[in-house]
Amino acid sequence: MTSTETILDYFAKQDPKLHKIALGLELDEFLLSDETKNYFERLCRAIAGQQLSTKAAATIWQRFYELVGEGSFTPEKIVLLTHEEMRSVGLSNAKAKYINGIAQAIVDKNLDIDNLNNLTNEAVIEELTKLKGVGLWTAEMFLMFTLGREDLFSSGDLGLKRAIEKIYGLEDPSSEQMHQLAKKWSPYRTYACRILWESLDNSPDK
Repeated sequence: MTSTETILDYFAKQDPKLHKIALGLELDEFLLSDETKNYFERLCRAIAGQQLSTKAAATIWQRFYELVGEGSFTPEKIVLLTHEEMRSVGLSNAKAKYINGIAQAIVDKNLDIDNLNNLTNEAVIEELTKLKGVGLWTAEMFLMFTLGREDLFSSGDLGLKRAIEKIYGLEDPSSEQMHQLAKKWSPYRTYACRILWESLDNSPDK
């Protein structure tokens, strides 16, 4: 994991605007962690929370977690649940099917989820987007927040677009414009994304 000092020094040279914003944030609090995580659980949680407010997503996930029961959150446990049981905790019809489908793919050995961290970013995206319910954005968030990849930029994320519009004075920037801007943040584009997201959360007129 890269140190806060290294990241700040890099952004000070490459992008003074981003660096100035980063100085006003508690950067240590959202540095990426390289701790071992339950990749399956994290992917299911991402799907369960799609297009929901943070509060609603947390409520549904807690109910789902309690339904699965104590102990490890495993694909083997999920495939034993009925569709009705999964729907009963608040999961939509589609999300229940998506999560069950991912669990079944792992049980059937069509997806080696524990090996994803050994793949390139492009290969991880290719593997995950084969699964129903997992699009490019979800795969990118998985790379950032679960695998801890430091050099990702998600041009389709509306929050990043809003932050870039405000900070850099770009009106409705295209995907290409944002990718060009993000080039100067490499190899720490993920941290730049997190600073941009945090800048929105801390904005007085958000």
